[in-house]
Formats: sequence, structure tokens, C-alpha cells
Amino acid sequence: MRVGILGGAFNPPHIGHLVCAQEALLQLELDSVLFVPVGQAPHRELENDPGAEMRLEMVELAIEDDDRFAGSRVELDRDGPSYTSDTLRLLHAAEPDDEHVLILGGDQAAALPEWHEPEQVLELAQVAVVERTNWSRNAVGIRVGRLRGAQRIRYLDMPIIQVSSSSVRRRIAAGLPIRYLVPDRVAGFIDAKDLYATASAGAPPVAEAST
Repeated sequence: MRVGILGGAFNPPHIGHLVCAQEALLQLELDSVLFVPVGQAPHRELENDPGAEMRLEMVELAIEDDDRFAGSRVELDRDGPSYTSDTLRLLHAAEPDDEHVLILGGDQAAALPEWHEPEQVLELAQVAVVERTNWSRNAVGIRVGRLRGAQRIRYLDMPIIQVSSSSVRRRIAAGLPIRYLVPDRVAGFIDAKDLYATASAGAPPVAEAST
């Protein structure tokens, strides 16, 4: 099996995450995509975090109609920071015959040299990068080119979708609708649990956003 790994806070999951997963499936010829919510984020505290269990539940609601996607508890069920290299080792130990493809945004990929064990990440999985307006493949390549294994990195095209988890949280806090920005089941869950009513602007980028 060729399995994509899409990690992050998913606080909350939104349509951009789903489009990213779909494009990765098509362009990288994946069999499935595993959504991996971060347990304990390295180097930062998540803004307005409802808790890892709720974030995983929202992921499962977001993907439940697509059998190509699955959620994972791998980072929730272990102690300590959720470093991607550790996650990949655990996934490989559980399914040693799977080929793993780590899906990163351009900003995450550009920060890869500052990650915990970045060359181990490149050894344990093929890295696929979604190009972004301010992080083209050339810009990312300059940042990661000295890492062993960087030559294996693939690049993906993706429709430009101007939505982020922090913007969704801000809209909720302002009393604005989020329909069509997140799946309907996620919107219903957020409303039922009264999440993000006091959302802030969101955390700044960090060195590793535990994919």
C-alpha cells in the first residue's frame, strides 16, 4: 500500500485539508491518505485547542464519507512531543510493507532543516510538497537542498484555497457563518460543543508543525 500521511493540528479541519488530500491521492497515485492530528505540538501551545480527542473526532467527521481517507490516533496515544520522525517509525512498525508519503505545505517543507531529525524524516518517507504562493519549489529547494535525501522530494499542484483553521476560528468568534469552509458535520459538531467562541488570531508559524 502507498499511504499518504497528512498531519497537523486540524483545529478545526477544513475544506483545504480535504482538497489537499484528494490532490495528493491523484498526483502521487496513493491508495489512501491517513490524517494524523498532532497530540502534543512541538515548540508551541495550540491556540484555542479543544483537546486532541475533539480534534480527532472532527477529522473523523470530516472524512467519514470518503473511504480513501482514515484518521489516526498514533500521536494521541503516546507521551511527549509529536515529532514526525517518531510518528513515521511507529507507522512503519505497524505496517512495515506500506510505503509512506509525507504531505507537507510549502511553508512546512521550507522549515524542514529545523525539524527534529529531518534527515530521518526524509529516510522514513518520501516527502511531497504542496507549492504555495510564497513557497515555490525553487524556494523550498534552496532551504532543504543540503539535507540528505532532499533529492527525493516531490512537488504537487493544488487549487488555491484561501481558508485556514485560524480564519475559521476567527469567523466563529465574530459570529460569522463557516458553512462551505468546513464540512457540514464539522460545523454541526463545533456548534453543538460551542467551540472557538473566543478564538484568537492563531499561533505564528513554528519550526515543526508535526505533520
